[in-house]
Amino acid sequence: MEKKLKRSNNVLIAGVCAGLAEYLEVDVTLVRIGWALLTLFSAIFLGIIAYVICAILMPKA
Repeated sequence: MEKKLKRSNNVLIAGVCAGLAEYLEVDVTLVRIGWALLTLFSAIFLGIIAYVICAILMPKA
């Protein structure tokens, strides 16, 4: 079975983190915490812009 990266129906904002968690087969909470930490420690706008781009480019499940 081929795995495809898609936004999830388990959404808080756009389903990007939940879709990534389903693709990687890890807990969605870990992905959300990781994304938040990455956003805070890189440049805040970098994480937000990456999230928006992923929300636009990733197809909905």
